[in-house]
Amino acid sequence: MGDGPRPFADLGRRVGLDEDRVVAMIRGLRERGFLRRFGATLRHQRSGFTANAMVAWQVEPARIEEVGRIMAAFDEVTHCYQRRTTPGWSRNLYTMIHAATPEECRILAEKMARTAGVADYELLFSNEELKKTSMRYFK
Repeated sequence: MGDGPRPFADLGRRVGLDEDRVVAMIRGLRERGFLRRFGATLRHQRSGFTANAMVAWQVEPARIEEVGRIMAAFDEVTHCYQRRTTPGWSRNLYTMIHAATPEECRILAEKMARTAGVADYELLFSNEELKKTSMRYFK
């Protein structure tokens, strides 16, 4: 799909349809439940967000839903997951955050901790991206 001002018109030209027909087909797929959302993918490294960290939080089980919603509401959070704990590792909520610098990640995590009332967390910074691909559902 093109990145011009009329991407659906560009797509339509490539497949022999007009823009309105492409939009109608996408809308139909969404209405029938085949598509949940449609959006652009931002390559955060190319846009200046070169630091990222997985923040592992220890949250009281009774507050996990509440805290998860608070954390997920931050614009800088791209993933928010609950996981089971294991012996020796009591973290049960994970957020992936993105910022321009590691220090900005630390400041953001502190703000998130204050906002959610969670004191026990650890930042796990990425060292190197080994694989980054989109999911392929069909061949």
